[in-house]
Amino acid sequence: MSMRLTVIVAGAVLLLTQCAGSINAPALPSGFSTLTRVDDTIELDMRYVGSNNFVGRPINGYLAPACVLTTPAANALAQVQAEANLQGYSLKVYDCFRPQRAVDHFVAWAADPDDDKMKAAFYPDVPKDELFSRGYIAERSGHSRGSTVDLTLVRLGSLQPQAEPMADDDCRGSEPRRFPDNSINMGTSYDCFDPLSHTDNPEVGADVLANRHLLRELMEAAGFANYDQEWWHYTLRDEPFPDQYFDFPIQ
Repeated sequence: MSMRLTVIVAGAVLLLTQCAGSINAPALPSGFSTLTRVDDTIELDMRYVGSNNFVGRPINGYLAPACVLTTPAANALAQVQAEANLQGYSLKVYDCFRPQRAVDHFVAWAADPDDDKMKAAFYPDVPKDELFSRGYIAERSGHSRGSTVDLTLVRLGSLQPQAEPMADDDCRGSEPRRFPDNSINMGTSYDCFDPLSHTDNPEVGADVLANRHLLRELMEAAGFANYDQEWWHYTLRDEPFPDQYFDFPIQ
């Protein structure tokens, strides 16, 4: 048996054919699964394994473009995918489990005021030293508990454009000014640290709000809750490890 996976790293689409049993991946902690073993139809665009992110380089702990989640969260996401498919969409995932060492990488990056090469593309109007206080990044992330996922909707059959991330992309601009993405229009790019990314911000317009609300409705029906400052961010309400933070690498 084989799986054909679509993985996107720094804008390049990689098609991988993985034969079952041919890759001896390290065992995950009990209670965790790779998303592809639960549903290999969900598109992966794993931003932190490459340079297309707000830091501008690969993040510690991301050794492979894989989505790891607690098994209940992965199973719930498969339910969302089935319903989305019926409406002509697929899920596309940007980030799943996030090792604590990756969060520590963010903290160290935030402490360096001179490292701001991705400011225009990801946090154009937010001072770097306020990213924590404004709730865009945290020293303890729900992602490290394994049941939080960042994602969007793409139209079935659409393809991720191939492009390299540019520091002068504008995450809040019109679609041609953002990094190319086959996501339906969500009003901002992923990881755009700006009030326009707040899920119910009316300034993005009715059509964008409808897209965000469609994603929220699909996710809520499967037991996820949205973080209202980020249209892409969802956590399984009944997460199995609500007080435990993990730090194993994604490989």
